[in-house]
Amino acid sequence: MSVPTHGIDFLRQAEVVGRLKAGLPESSVLFQAEDTRPFETDGLSAYRQLPMVVALPASDDEVQFCLRACHELGVPVIARGAGTGLSGGALPSAAGVLLVTARMMRILALDPVARIARVQPGVRNLAISEAAAPYGLYYAPDPSSQIACSIGGNVAENAGGVHCLKYGLTVNNVMRVRGFTMEGAAVEFGSEALDAPGLDLAALVTGSEGMLAVITEVTVKLVPKPERARVIMASFDDVERAGQAVAAVIAAGIIPAGLEMMDQPATRAVEEFVHAGYDLDAKAILLCESDGTPEEVEEEIARMKSVLERAGATAMRVSRDEAERLTFWAGRKAAFPAVGRISPDYYCMDGTIPRKRLGEILNFIAAMEKKYGLRCPNVFHAGDGNLHPLILFDANDPDQLHRTEQFASEVLQKCIEVGGTVTGEHGVGIEKINEMCVQFAPEELEAFRGVKRAFDPAGLLNPAKNIPTLHRCAEFGKMHVRAGRLPHPDLPRF
Repeated sequence: MSVPTHGIDFLRQAEVVGRLKAGLPESSVLFQAEDTRPFETDGLSAYRQLPMVVALPASDDEVQFCLRACHELGVPVIARGAGTGLSGGALPSAAGVLLVTARMMRILALDPVARIARVQPGVRNLAISEAAAPYGLYYAPDPSSQIACSIGGNVAENAGGVHCLKYGLTVNNVMRVRGFTMEGAAVEFGSEALDAPGLDLAALVTGSEGMLAVITEVTVKLVPKPERARVIMASFDDVERAGQAVAAVIAAGIIPAGLEMMDQPATRAVEEFVHAGYDLDAKAILLCESDGTPEEVEEEIARMKSVLERAGATAMRVSRDEAERLTFWAGRKAAFPAVGRISPDYYCMDGTIPRKRLGEILNFIAAMEKKYGLRCPNVFHAGDGNLHPLILFDANDPDQLHRTEQFASEVLQKCIEVGGTVTGEHGVGIEKINEMCVQFAPEELEAFRGVKRAFDPAGLLNPAKNIPTLHRCAEFGKMHVRAGRLPHPDLPRF
C-alpha cells in the first residue's frame, strides 16, 4: 500500500502561505522543500509525502487561527506531534497543512495533592514523570519511545507501553482533553473530577488519530511511585510454551506490572545493542515485573516463579537491584532501534490477540517468514496480547517492500481470525486501513464515518486515514480474490 508522491500545487501553496502568515510568525510557516522534508514521514518511514505547508503554532490562539484559516480555504489539516507514530497516522498531504504542535511544550500545572498534571501537547511523555518525581509521583503509560514521543500524539493514538497491563493505556490515565474542531471551535472533553457529565467523549477523542479535533491541552493522572519493583527474566526452550506461560500467569489471578515476551532473534539483536544480560540460548524470554510494597513484591515474585516453573521455564533470574531491573527493561524498550542495526529497514506491526493464542500466532509468523523470504523478530506486550512483529526488509528494493506489506496483511488478518484486532496502540493510520475492511462490516464503517461527520462535516481533519471508503474495501476484496486469498469464512465479506 505504498503512498504515491503527488506534486504540490504551487499557486494554492502561495495562497495558503499568505493566509497563515497573517496570523503566525514568518518562521512558523514552512513551505520550501528543504524546510518541509524533515516532516515528510512519521515513524513508519516506508511511506513518505512532502507536505504542502508546515505550520508550527506556539499557542492555542495560533492553533485556532490555523484551523479557521484552513477551514475557510477548504484545506486539509493533519496534526502531528513528535512524529514517532508507527502507522502513518501523521503522514502529510501534498494538498494540506501539517500542523505541528511540537513548540507547545509547557507543563502548565502540576498538583501533587490532586495527583494531576495539566500539559500542552508537545510535552514529552517522560518529561511528565520527571517533573512529578520530586513528589514521589509519575505518569504510568510508558511507550518505548517515551524519551521522545509527545503527550498529544499519545492521546491521538491511545498509546500504551510495557506497564499498561496493570496501569492501563493512555485512555485510562487521561482526565480531560481540550482543543479545537476543524472550524476552530473550542472543545473540552472530560473533567478533573472523578466523572464528567454526559457521554464519555474524552474516551472517544483518545485514540481518534487526529480525525475529530486538534488537541492543545491534556490533564493526566499521576500515580505514586511504587516502593519496590523487581523483574523475573524467565527462559523457555519453545515459543509456544512461553505463550502458554503468559496465559498461565494471568489465569493464576496475577496482574504483573509488566509482562513482556521476546523471541530468540529479538533477544540476540537487543543483547548486541544494550547488553541487558538476556539468555541468548532461550527460544523466548518473558519479563515479568511486580511492584508495590516490599512485602507485596516478594510474595508476588514467589507466586509468579511457581507458575512459570510449572509452565516449563528452563531458567529464571530475578533482578537483584534497581539498576538491573532498569537494564532488563532497557533491553526490551530498545528492541526497535536494536533491530534497526541489523537491517536497512523494518516494519513494526501492532496486532492484538487473545493471550491463549500467542503460541499459535508465533508459529503462523514463522510460516510467513518462509513464505515471503523475510526475517521477523518478535516482541510482545504479552500480558494484553499486543503483538509487535518486526519484519526486516530493504526499502530500496520495491519487491521486498511489496512482500513486507503482504506479510503484514496476512498476520493482521490472522489476528482478526483468532478473535483479535488490527491494532493495540499504534493506530490504523494508512498502514492498516485495508484491514479495517476485514475487521468491520460496511454498516459498522458507516457508523464510524457518522462520528467523523459529527465533528468534522467537511472531512478536512486527517483525511484518507483510519476509516476506509466502500470503494477501497471493494478494491481490497478484488485484490484478495486475484491473489487467491479469500477472507476467512467467519469474517465480513466484500
